[in-house]
Amino acid sequence: MDFQWTEEHQLWRKTVREFAKKQITPKVREIDTTGHIPKNIIKKMGELGLLAPTVSTEYGGANLDWTMACIAAEELGRADISLAIPVLYLVEASWGFIFDRYGTRKAKEKYLSQVTSGDAFCGIAVTESEGGSDIVGSAKTNAKKKNNTWMLKGEKMFISGISESCNWGGVHLTLARTDPAKDHKGFSFFAVPLKQRDEIETTLLEDMGRMGISTGGFKMNDLPLSNDYLIGKENSGFYYAMEGFSAARTLIGATCIGAAKAALELGIDHIKNRKSFGRPIASFEGIQFPLAERFGDIESDKLLTYRAAWMMDQMYQNNGFDHHDVALAAALSKLRAPVHAFQVMNEVADWLGATGYTKEYPIEMGIRGIRSYSIGAEGTMNIMKIIIARELLGKEFLPYK
Repeated sequence: MDFQWTEEHQLWRKTVREFAKKQITPKVREIDTTGHIPKNIIKKMGELGLLAPTVSTEYGGANLDWTMACIAAEELGRADISLAIPVLYLVEASWGFIFDRYGTRKAKEKYLSQVTSGDAFCGIAVTESEGGSDIVGSAKTNAKKKNNTWMLKGEKMFISGISESCNWGGVHLTLARTDPAKDHKGFSFFAVPLKQRDEIETTLLEDMGRMGISTGGFKMNDLPLSNDYLIGKENSGFYYAMEGFSAARTLIGATCIGAAKAALELGIDHIKNRKSFGRPIASFEGIQFPLAERFGDIESDKLLTYRAAWMMDQMYQNNGFDHHDVALAAALSKLRAPVHAFQVMNEVADWLGATGYTKEYPIEMGIRGIRSYSIGAEGTMNIMKIIIARELLGKEFLPYK
C-alpha cells in the first residue's frame, strides 16, 4: 500500500483549491441567499475541467479517474460548505460518466459537450414520490415502444437540477419500466431532455439547504423519444443506475470530507482565540476530546472514500475488482462520511456558542446542506446498510425478497 499522493494528485489538488478559494468561497453566502450559482462560476468551472470531468476528452471532459475526481470533490466541499456547487459537481461527474459510457453517439454529440462546457446540465431521475428507496417494487414510470419510438409516462420527484435543465438544456438519465413481467431486469435508462417539451410538466421544491441548486420533479405525459435516447441496452437500465450510484456515493464521501475539514478548521481557529475563565477554550478537555474524535472520524472516512475511488479505478482498468466490491466500498463511505460531517458541524456550532446560530459564520449553511446526504441523496443510510449486509450475507437474506 502507498498512502502518498503522486505529483499529479498534488498539483491537481493545488489547482482546484486555489481556483475554489478565489472563485467560489467568496460567493458562497450569495449563492445560498439568492438560490442560484452565478453562470460565470459555472463557465469557469467548465474551463478548468470541473464539469463532468470524468467524461472523455472527445466530448470536452478531462477523462479524470475516480481518485482525481474525489480530490476535486473534496476541495469543492471545502470551498462551498453550503454544498450547492459540490452537488452540481458530483451529479454531473457521476451521471455524465454513465451517459458517456453507455449513451448513443448521437445523443452524446447533442448534449455532452454542452454539459462539460457549462451550457447544459446532466442529472439523474430515479426516485418517485410514492416509492422512495423501493425503486423496483414501487416504480410506476414506464416506457412503451410504438413504431420505433419510446413513449414515456410517469413522474419523478426529489430530483436535483430541474431549473438548471429547463433553463440551460441538457438531460436527466431516467429509469423507466420497459418489461412489466420482470423485476430489476425490466428497467431501461433514457436520456430525457426537460427543456421546452410540451409533454413534460415540472415542479420545484424549496429545500432547507444547498440552496444554489434546484430540487423538484417532472411528469412525463406520453413523452416520445427515439432510440437515440436509450442509454445502453434495453432492460439493463437498473444496472447502469447502480453503477452510477456507486460513483456518486464515493464522490459524496469526498465532498463530506472537504466540508467537514472546512468546518473543523473554522472551529479550531475559534477555540484557540476565544477565551473563557481567563484561558482559551481550546485548553479545556471538554473541547479537546470531541475535537480528537471528530478529527479521527474525518481521517477514517478519508481512508474509506479514497479506497473506494481506488477500487473503482482498478475495476475500470480490469484489475481484479467487480461492481459488488465497489458497491460495498462506496456504501461504506456513504454510510459514514455524511453522518460524521454533520457531527463535526454540529460540534463546531456548539463551540461557537450563540454566534454559531447566526449567519455571521457559514456553519449554519453547512448543517443545512450536509443533512441532505444522510436523508436520501443517492440512497438513505438504511439502504447503505442493506447493501453492506447483502454483500456480507448474500442475496438470499435480502429483507425485501
